[in-house]
Amino acid sequence: MTDFKRYLVTAALPYANGPIHIGHIAGCYLPADIYVRYQRARKRDIKFICGSDEHGVPIQIRAMKEGTTPQAVVDKYHKIMGDTFQQMGISFDIYSRTSNKVHHETAAAFFKKMYDDGLFEEKETEQYFDEKANTFLADRYIVGTCPVCGNENAYGDQCERCGSSLSPDQLINPRSTLSDATPIKKATKHWYLPLQNYEPWLREWLLEGHKEWKNNVYGQCKSWLENGLQPRAMTRDSNWGVKVPLPNTEGKVLYVWFDAPIGYISATKELTDQWADYWQKSDTKLVHFIGKDNIVFHCIIFPAMLKAHGNFVLPDNVPANEFLNIEGEKVSTSRNWAVWVDQYLLDFPEQQDVLRYVLCSNAPETKDNDFTWKDFQDKNNSELVSIFGNFVNRTFVLMHKLCGGKVPNLHADVADKADEDMIAEFEATKTRVENLLEQYKFREAIFEVIDLSRKGNKYMQEKEPWIVAKSLETNPEKQKLIDNCLHICLQLTANLAVLINPFLPFTAKKMLHMMKVVDKMLDWENAGKAKLLSVGYSLREPQLLFRKIEKEEIEAQIEKLHANMVKPATTSDPAAKKAAKDAKAAARAAEGKPATTATEATDAAAPASNTKAEIVYDDFAKIDLKVGTILSAEKVAKADKLLKLEVDLGFEKRTIVSGIALHFSPEEIVGRQVVVVVNLAPRKMKGIESNGMILMAEDKAGKLHFVNPDTKVDEGSGVS
Repeated sequence: MTDFKRYLVTAALPYANGPIHIGHIAGCYLPADIYVRYQRARKRDIKFICGSDEHGVPIQIRAMKEGTTPQAVVDKYHKIMGDTFQQMGISFDIYSRTSNKVHHETAAAFFKKMYDDGLFEEKETEQYFDEKANTFLADRYIVGTCPVCGNENAYGDQCERCGSSLSPDQLINPRSTLSDATPIKKATKHWYLPLQNYEPWLREWLLEGHKEWKNNVYGQCKSWLENGLQPRAMTRDSNWGVKVPLPNTEGKVLYVWFDAPIGYISATKELTDQWADYWQKSDTKLVHFIGKDNIVFHCIIFPAMLKAHGNFVLPDNVPANEFLNIEGEKVSTSRNWAVWVDQYLLDFPEQQDVLRYVLCSNAPETKDNDFTWKDFQDKNNSELVSIFGNFVNRTFVLMHKLCGGKVPNLHADVADKADEDMIAEFEATKTRVENLLEQYKFREAIFEVIDLSRKGNKYMQEKEPWIVAKSLETNPEKQKLIDNCLHICLQLTANLAVLINPFLPFTAKKMLHMMKVVDKMLDWENAGKAKLLSVGYSLREPQLLFRKIEKEEIEAQIEKLHANMVKPATTSDPAAKKAAKDAKAAARAAEGKPATTATEATDAAAPASNTKAEIVYDDFAKIDLKVGTILSAEKVAKADKLLKLEVDLGFEKRTIVSGIALHFSPEEIVGRQVVVVVNLAPRKMKGIESNGMILMAEDKAGKLHFVNPDTKVDEGSGVS
């Protein structure tokens, strides 16, 4: 392992076009904060960088919706987001913004150096232009009729009714959102970064040099590189953003994904005059915390930019998380299907650590995960209140009742193996937590801390000091047994404060107050020690660390979530279905194709019993389909229909049990590509845990057939 002199941690710059929801916190800000707090406790030189991303089309769209200016939008949401992060204990060293002057200067200078070095390609292309507004249009500024479902207000990149990905060319009767005029195609010039030139270097640096990265990150990068990189425009036609620093480029700005990551650099410049030490010295460890939708930008495009510019360190790791769903559905800000953190803080004041705990213990570290209010209640009541909080409270109550409110002595002459084992667990837990945090396994790490308090409860229950106290009148020597138990429990409490601090900092502060000790106690070097609290030191009365959350509170949150949801129009009613059908027919007619396809004609003639109940797009969107390759297959003992398969999904290998043994022999399917449902809950079959489902087609005779790509594709490729 490389010895690093300093650490630089960045968290993805959030768009300043709305408040923060729990998916944002779980995705990158909470894991980043846990990691930073842990490194600070180890007294390492570390800087934690973030800020608002204030350029790009989403900002302009929000300004249009709110009838205001982009600057007013970013000013509003920059403050809301900054306040939310602070209240949640996300401890940035700086929370900057890309509208700052230092950022514009830094991003422009970065681009100009690359331009002067001849690293861009100039290209002229045709893009949609609004003659009335006299401006080029980003895809989101174009609306029209969706050719799939007939929605008359589909965007140029996506229909929010049916979820179809679109391009402006596919829209029927496209129009500009700025003037309602029909856009035309017009030539425009932009500067492209030829990513293909950096492909050999990226393969060596990333695929060969960072095999230790998380499977989801490494797999996505591998897929991008295997498919081949293409030139990507680094400028856009707009008046909102960092202006292109070249002559005769009025109305052109830097592409938001070019200027946004440079925001990490400009924010560090704001923070310290020694910014170059963190960005340009090889003994700096740079770590990007992001969500999975930002992987390609932070692992391929930004590193290529840094490499091309020269003199910058490259990321040592990019521990991206997957997505956090809510109550079984994907977060949707457009439908207001989200738990907004600023609202949570109003409904649950001073309960920041409860949310931090739930989001960490349920973090989507390797796959999409689900937040439910019932699970929120269960984790609080069953784990924080009943295990961690219960142990600390019982320890303090008994210490005041049986030891005069002071830390009792540890009597070696009556110490037993249970005492020794409990003390040994302090250091063992510290080592496990430390190793897990260094590997970015925050969910497992917090489990170890809670488990230590669980072991403390078990130890206390077995020692039963309250029972021993009943025999003190006849046998005063038994006080030594009580002292030993509560001495160890108090030292364990001090260790818990140190270990829990990166995860639940507000709770750690409460524990320090109860123990009457200063913040220095939370230094990581104190974890694992058996003598943190001095014998004879008086401690304060206990205060409850967590409160029980009632059923009525949870029901209110669920009701609020559903009541606030914006329900999209669907095509379930006859009129909407007819509009969708007419739109499809019009689209085909415009392309010189038949109005109805053979498949649709067959579907129309088929009896209703051939299909299941109608679902909406969001139901289908829950299913995650990936392409995999069967590496091995074998029959399952005492199960005629089952085969045990090992399937390579690119980002990981999985065991899947499939009921296809009557149709295929193991030998004939090895090497075949299949479509796999990868987010199906694990299920045991004949004692084997199956982690996924193979999709097959069944003909009229009941024979199964593979559903697979007609040409080989990369493992892990999505199916849509």
